[in-house]
Amino acid sequence: MPGARDVTNDTLEPAPDRRLRAAATARNRQPILDVLARVLPPAGIVLEVGSGTGEHAAFFAPRLPHLTWQPSDPEAEMRASIAAWARSVAASNIAAPLTLDAAAATWPVERADAVVCINVIHIAPWAVCEGLVAGAAALLPDGGVLVLYGPFKRDGRHTAPSNAAFDESLRSRDPAWGVRDMGDVAAAAAAVGFDLADVVPMPANNFSIVFRRRPRAAVSDRS
Repeated sequence: MPGARDVTNDTLEPAPDRRLRAAATARNRQPILDVLARVLPPAGIVLEVGSGTGEHAAFFAPRLPHLTWQPSDPEAEMRASIAAWARSVAASNIAAPLTLDAAAATWPVERADAVVCINVIHIAPWAVCEGLVAGAAALLPDGGVLVLYGPFKRDGRHTAPSNAAFDESLRSRDPAWGVRDMGDVAAAAAAVGFDLADVVPMPANNFSIVFRRRPRAAVSDRS
């Protein structure tokens, strides 16, 4: 599964200390933080799935000091960059990055109070989205939030010509990739115990989608 980085014309720029940089992060980090500050719990552990370069973790954690930020990525190069970014901001609430593949049946995480995933599911097979919502549902407490950020289609249609072009570019690189339809993602999340809590339009034709873990008793009642 790719890490959380935009597959566009942006390139990852390495630094001597192993920090990688993606230009998209500087553009989207504050709008994403504004959403997270509103929906994340007042305390606890936030698991970021597919942390990519680690720039988001390094930006969010110092500004959300009441939370412990747990980054993760399946790629060793990205985990090295995450660790380097964490050292650069000296934030005591960033944990060491975990090796985590969202599509795996089990995750190497004991607990989390929220799960965040930024710019991942469109640059990964659909099985990663299914694994992400299933893993988050198993991990989160009742009422816990799952926040997804990225480009999405709505009702089968792209929200902007640029997203349509982006989708075509993604599928040309890997037919299993592509901009996902928000309804399909919401249906996959609902099937494992999430309710759609909010859809927040973001800059550059992206969205933040907030899901909340349905109480287990309610899930059992619906089965």
